[in-house]
Amino acid sequence: MINDNFNMSMRKFLKQVGVTSQQAIEEHVRKTGLKGGHLDTKMTLTIEGGGVVHEVKGRIDLD
Repeated sequence: MINDNFNMSMRKFLKQVGVTSQQAIEEHVRKTGLKGGHLDTKMTLTIEGGGVVHEVKGRIDLD
C-alpha cells in the first residue's frame, strides 16, 4: 500500500490543501478587516466511501 506513487500523490494533495486553505484564511482576514484577536478554526478531512471523517481544530492568532 505505501509506495512511491502513493506518497507522491498524497503529498501533492496535502500541499494543495495547505496552500488553498492558507489563501482562504488570508482572504477572510482581508475581507473582514480583522486586525487582532484570533480565529477558531476546524479542518475536516472526509474519505468518500471510506467511512473516515478526521477533524483538526485550532486557533490562529492574528496579533
